[in-house]
Amino acid sequence: MSSENLPQSPEQPSRKPRVAVVFGGRSSEHGISVVTAGAVLRAIDRTKYDVLPIGITRDGRWALTADEPDRMAITDRRTPSVEELAESREGGVILPVDPANREVVYSEPGSVPKALGEVDVVFPVLHGPYGEDGTLQGLLELSGVPYVGSGVLASAVGQDKEYMKRVFTSFGLKVGPYVVIRPREWQLDESAARKKIIDLAGEHGWPLFVKPARAGSSIGITKVDDLDGLDEAIAEAQRHDPKILVEAALRGREIECGVLEFEDGPRASVPAEIPPPEAHAYYDFEAKYIDSTPGMVPAPLTPQETAEVQRLAVDAFDAASCEGLVRADFFLTEDGDFVINEINTLPGFTPISMYPAMWKASGIEYPELVDRLIQAALHRPTGLR
Repeated sequence: MSSENLPQSPEQPSRKPRVAVVFGGRSSEHGISVVTAGAVLRAIDRTKYDVLPIGITRDGRWALTADEPDRMAITDRRTPSVEELAESREGGVILPVDPANREVVYSEPGSVPKALGEVDVVFPVLHGPYGEDGTLQGLLELSGVPYVGSGVLASAVGQDKEYMKRVFTSFGLKVGPYVVIRPREWQLDESAARKKIIDLAGEHGWPLFVKPARAGSSIGITKVDDLDGLDEAIAEAQRHDPKILVEAALRGREIECGVLEFEDGPRASVPAEIPPPEAHAYYDFEAKYIDSTPGMVPAPLTPQETAEVQRLAVDAFDAASCEGLVRADFFLTEDGDFVINEINTLPGFTPISMYPAMWKASGIEYPELVDRLIQAALHRPTGLR
């Protein structure tokens, strides 16, 4: 994709727009969110934007943090945390709740609250519940503050794998076989709930993948090869989400495709392929982020296959009413069909993540990608649209 075909950024106002990068959060993906924030902070053009880093601790406190991207990296196979970056153990950042006022305030016990200035746009890099799932987006809508990425509905649909699959099915996209176990089902009759899973294996065979229904980054997922490992896998998924999703394994190649919204509508990147990681049973958290298993960009597909997966990725973006960006994940089955696995409305965004890698191969470098997302958010109204 050549740069001359891309929409140009509008002229900047005399005052630099202020970008609040919000990261961390209460989900099990806290550490990866911090890593992502470091990459975004490093990439934002400081000649065009003022930046305010805001971290959310694991217990939900909004903290003023150091603007030090180098401290937000994986070190010795360990992810960083907001608690390590917070300027105070007790101070908190307060967002405005009045759409007519975008002034952010910092408060510490026993001290006079300090105004931090107005925020023009929020760049949320929160992954998982309490951030990627529509909750933060709803808060920002009430505050009247523009933000990067999808709105409340699309964020919620993109986080809940059950309803994501239901939406895709209603729009004619193919999904794989699955069952959902809700917390009430498990509490009322564990045997009946377990039988649903065993029946899925009986119809489609082992292995099965047991997942938290509303988590990401492959956290809490277990590949189960037989009945002996099922209960342990269920317990692990429920540790992250009381609602779990169990999927039959699909035989095929893992193909991903990025979608980015332009002025004339969403466009798809060149696709990537995730090869089976040699040291892992599947593409799990450690394969993605710790061992950095490389993907193939672009994916070795025929021109027809490339065009088809790009079309389906945009269809998935539209089906869930997404905005800004999405990574769509597919299986290319042995029958030649593309089956959609899921979308991520705030996909992995570290420099080694597949979404930036696919757009780099499509002609958009990481800093330009960040800039385009900020500009799109600045020009998109909050509220019904």
